[in-house]
Amino acid sequence: MADQVVDIAVVPVAGRGTRLLPMTKSQPKEMLPVGRKPVVQYVVEELVRCGIKRFLFITGPGKTAIENHFDLNPELIQMLRETGKEELLRELAFERAAVDYFYTRQRRQLGLGHAVLCAEPMVDGQPFVVALGDSIIGLQAQSDIVARMIAVFETEKADAVIAFETVPREDVIYYGIAEPEKNWDTNGHFFALKGIIEKPSPETAPSCLAVAARYVFSPVIFTHLKHTKPGKGEEIQLTDAIQRLIESGGKVLGMRLPEGERRFDIGNFESYFRAFVEFALADEEYGEGLREYIKHLMR
Repeated sequence: MADQVVDIAVVPVAGRGTRLLPMTKSQPKEMLPVGRKPVVQYVVEELVRCGIKRFLFITGPGKTAIENHFDLNPELIQMLRETGKEELLRELAFERAAVDYFYTRQRRQLGLGHAVLCAEPMVDGQPFVVALGDSIIGLQAQSDIVARMIAVFETEKADAVIAFETVPREDVIYYGIAEPEKNWDTNGHFFALKGIIEKPSPETAPSCLAVAARYVFSPVIFTHLKHTKPGKGEEIQLTDAIQRLIESGGKVLGMRLPEGERRFDIGNFESYFRAFVEFALADEEYGEGLREYIKHLMR
């Protein structure tokens, strides 16, 4: 990864998490546990494995727990050593990753596009990754999708590369949906985008390929975000800015998540419960016992 050009990730974590109240009343949804770790730690660990060295969190009110989580905590480390609990230090290994963390506020809740736009001064004209802080890719976040997206971005000299997953047609109303170029095979390594549509109806959706919470952008996306008019709820949609980029002649590519690898969206109770159970069942130490306990409950 030494020659990798893209090494900074923008991680939007400013959302209020209202669909998970009351759990999110006093803690960020990105800090909710899934298995042994909070959601956002999985996101960071995934990106570190993909060569990311700098993280810029776009935060909002009530998000200081995220900053605290990634800070070094020498008092805790000293306490564990003094009380004979040094074996627990391995659980804090993420603190020692060779990466830098930065934080800036989204002062007004004006949508994902606006949150990304808040990163412009710190991105400073460089290409960058956007990874949503409430979405885990792959079980235990063992995904290299971002590394492969970066490789395509660099070799194809693209303006953007976007991850997609296949969703049921009735669910397209919840996502940004790809309109692939007709002469590209969407089952291949990557494909060109003719357009991208925010939350279309099942009848009008050009495909069932939904944006999967990971993007790689050149800084040209900021120009289009600045000229994107607010839509529903007065929010600036990142999808609309990507469509502007495509219409201006920008080279925008899509990449499908590998078969068997999916996105775990911690956005509502149903998806959160399913993610927690699946990650807990995959736990090397406690998974098998939990599986037997669930079987007992289901008798």
